[in-house]
Amino acid sequence: MTQDIGQIWVYLSASPLLGLTITLLAYQGACWVYQRTGCNPLANPVLIAVVALVLFLLATETRYETYFAGAQFVHFLLGPATVALAVPLYTQFKRVRAMGLPLLAGLVAGSLTAIVSAVGVGQLFGASTATQLSLAPKSVTTPIAMGIAERIGGIPSLTAVLVIVTGILGALGARWIFDILNCRDPAIRGFAIGVASHGIGTARAFQVNEQSGAFAALAMGLNGVFTALLVPALAGWMQR
Repeated sequence: MTQDIGQIWVYLSASPLLGLTITLLAYQGACWVYQRTGCNPLANPVLIAVVALVLFLLATETRYETYFAGAQFVHFLLGPATVALAVPLYTQFKRVRAMGLPLLAGLVAGSLTAIVSAVGVGQLFGASTATQLSLAPKSVTTPIAMGIAERIGGIPSLTAVLVIVTGILGALGARWIFDILNCRDPAIRGFAIGVASHGIGTARAFQVNEQSGAFAALAMGLNGVFTALLVPALAGWMQR
């Protein structure tokens, strides 16, 4: 019986659809847990799905490259999903235009804070220059962050991990921080989490309400562009 199961696993593990299947199952299971907990932020679906997938890959000794051969289909959908965020943003266009100057100020302040604080913590703990450069773009979405890290001499794989951790922490803790600061406006809450926690934070904002999600999507896009322009300049100064 054990031998038969082993043979079946060898067959399944050779199929690129394995990565796609376990990714979808992990996320669906994580969403079920999230709903069963009353949508508690601590039961964030992304966090649960990531942990489940890591444990599965470790238990089955499956190489990441083998897993990603199938999971890349989900990865491909990231681009269309990001573009689709323009739809809810369009419905909030009047308020976006009315809040243009405050949003711009918030973008600059939030982006600078994210970059400087990350690099500062790295310096405080004696991190290498490459690690500090990997930390700098941690608050923008993964493809942009990895591209920035590669360009400025950071470690793209390390940046990818830091981006995911940043997004999960933002999705978990943002609500309590906003409540402590007595920040109730969904637009402001959404924009702030979009600047700080990119796509994962934006997904969390959409779970709260559409207005928060729309402003988070706007912040995520603007912060990606601003950080891509700002970090290389700061990196040149750091490497002098």
